[in-house]
Amino acid sequence: MKKDNKKIIYYDNELEDEFSQAEITPRRIDGSYKYLGGPLRGLGRGLLYYVVAKPLAYAFLKLKYGHKIVNKECMKEAKKRGCFMYGNHTNAIADALIPTMLTHPKGAYVIVHSNNVSMPVLGRITPCLGALPLPDDKEAGRNFNFAMDKLMRRGSNIAIYPEAHIWPYYTGIRNFGDASFRYPVKYKAPVYTFTNTYQRRIYRKTPRIVTYVDGPFYPEQSLSVKEQRLRLHRQAIESMKMNSRKSNIDIIKYVKRED
Repeated sequence: MKKDNKKIIYYDNELEDEFSQAEITPRRIDGSYKYLGGPLRGLGRGLLYYVVAKPLAYAFLKLKYGHKIVNKECMKEAKKRGCFMYGNHTNAIADALIPTMLTHPKGAYVIVHSNNVSMPVLGRITPCLGALPLPDDKEAGRNFNFAMDKLMRRGSNIAIYPEAHIWPYYTGIRNFGDASFRYPVKYKAPVYTFTNTYQRRIYRKTPRIVTYVDGPFYPEQSLSVKEQRLRLHRQAIESMKMNSRKSNIDIIKYVKRED
């Protein structure tokens, strides 16, 4: 529905509603799924990710969205050790690319829904680009945790979209749970937030994406594990809500449906 040239989307549940237009039948991520693969996967990542994907991602973000990162310098520590990055989920393509711009020249991994590894062709490529699908059973869960252990020992940077569902061009921050903050607590790793905002452009209808980075936020080890997780969650959501106010254009208006 459109009103005053602005598309309106009605939602029922901000925690569960999904507005991505992609129609993908997700594969089941069970114990047979190889998270990091072997030497061939490593070679594929070296070639596809660093030689092909990163330059194309940079060009796409600049040409289509005029992408800009503000306060990237706060992530200096991420070049030396592993970290977790939390962002708002508002763009199917850009969200897959922006984490690697934040950590350049290092690479980035992204925890994703199984849809991202279920596409007929791209589904075979995205694992080389750093996609880590959430597990669907206990055996896959053990493999996922093993992969996370290995990546953090390597000092890898891992991005998470805690809102889980894509709301295209949404300029607020939806409430999200604290479960994913168990990772930085477990690994005693710093947390950064990156908030993608949408800025009006004079000569183009497509808005500019400006990403505001904040942090680092550290687990407070004097607290219990649960309290550490809740504290990081509160710091992250407050940071993201503060930076989300810097959007100055609404392409789509989201309205809660009345019961």
